[in-house]
Amino acid sequence: MKTLNRFYIDGKWVAPAHGATFHEIVNPADETLTGTLAMGAAADVDHAVAAARAAFPAWSQTTREERIALLERIIERYRARMDDIAQAVRLEIGAPISLCKGMHAPVGLTQLENALRTLRDFVFERKHGQHCVRREPIGVAALITPWNWPLNQIAAKVAPAIAAGCTVVLKPSEIAPLDAVLFAEIMHEAGTPAGVFNMIFGDGRIVGSALSAHPDVDMVSITGSTRAGVEVARDAAATVKRVTQELGGKSPLLILDDADVRAAMKSAVVQCMTNSGQTCVAPTRVLVPRAHLDEAVAVAAAVADQLTVGDPADPATRIGPVSNRAQYDKVLRMIRVGVEEGARLVTGGPSRPAGMSRGFHIRPTIFADVHNDMAIAREEIFGPVLAIIAYDSEEEAVEIANDTPYGLAAYVYSGDAERARRVANRLRAGMVRINGAAADLSLPFGGYKTSGNGREYGDEGFAEYLEIKSVMC
Repeated sequence: MKTLNRFYIDGKWVAPAHGATFHEIVNPADETLTGTLAMGAAADVDHAVAAARAAFPAWSQTTREERIALLERIIERYRARMDDIAQAVRLEIGAPISLCKGMHAPVGLTQLENALRTLRDFVFERKHGQHCVRREPIGVAALITPWNWPLNQIAAKVAPAIAAGCTVVLKPSEIAPLDAVLFAEIMHEAGTPAGVFNMIFGDGRIVGSALSAHPDVDMVSITGSTRAGVEVARDAAATVKRVTQELGGKSPLLILDDADVRAAMKSAVVQCMTNSGQTCVAPTRVLVPRAHLDEAVAVAAAVADQLTVGDPADPATRIGPVSNRAQYDKVLRMIRVGVEEGARLVTGGPSRPAGMSRGFHIRPTIFADVHNDMAIAREEIFGPVLAIIAYDSEEEAVEIANDTPYGLAAYVYSGDAERARRVANRLRAGMVRINGAAADLSLPFGGYKTSGNGREYGDEGFAEYLEIKSVMC
């Protein structure tokens, strides 16, 4: 049993304000209680923000070289804790250990390294005739991160913020606190100056709201649900602070009529089901030419049935549980809704895999004969559920793909690369991957419509933490 009853504020581990409540840390693989977590209050927010505000003047004036040196030390310490990080993610969200070691832990390192590369070359000041345009750190940044890819999002926010010269208050998800504590330890071990990095736990209703509304917070960066993003924007409005949001998605994957249907469908299922479907950019709507529907459905079912659902500690497990009880109940409810709406349940369904009586395990589920007005085609389920939609023309496919309140990601498969690019250019999404192209975390990341605003990663993500000043001479 772990008792996490300290926050990291002003370079020290400190007790929460009087009267703190506690949140249970539950292992989603077997529903056992593994620890308790102290939850913050408005007084804790005031304490952390005050520390960040006090540290900002000195940190904002550090040189590029000083910030590079800090990032290099953070990267060195992160590398040394990779195995600890992987085990923490497995325990708290139930991701398979192979995924934790192969993606969850390494992706945080990648974000740190990308921020370092960006900092080395970033142009903070440019000439404009006899004048100049400067980019200066915006101030205190409140960073609100989710549980589904915890290290990716923590590092993707903290690293560019401090590299840009900001000081930060991090609020990680209470569902994934173990890796966040390790990250704070890494920041401390790397010699991060007191007050530059602060971390408190708490729920969105209390701590998230207090951070968003705080007059001494200059910007908020949130990754989470669209509902949470809206609430943050409302809370922040009175102080006119910058808000960047990476929110929900219902990403389409278009298989054009000249694509290799078998290869495209296999890729779609694997991408959708990875991390138990708890990925904002997962291709959860697959659009297939009607003439190839039967083949696509058969391939999808075969691939899904081969994905091993089991104990996350077992290296053979491909699909672990979803991360918590609320998510488990929601995903099962949406599967039942799909059946009630008349979609054809191809494989999976609203019951645990055979032989499992405990844990938030859900069988990879495929629906066919889905219409785009069904709830399972419009709502972000955030579980291992894929909807297959048939179409009759390229024009209709693009129309269906764009007929969503979201716009985070999209995918196109075609035997003609130029055709794929033309279709990609018509899709209203912040990221489009063609023919299985690998994700590049140095490119800007973010969405259209209710998937958010602002960008993370690369120069564009770095710039979110900077103000623009014109100096006329």
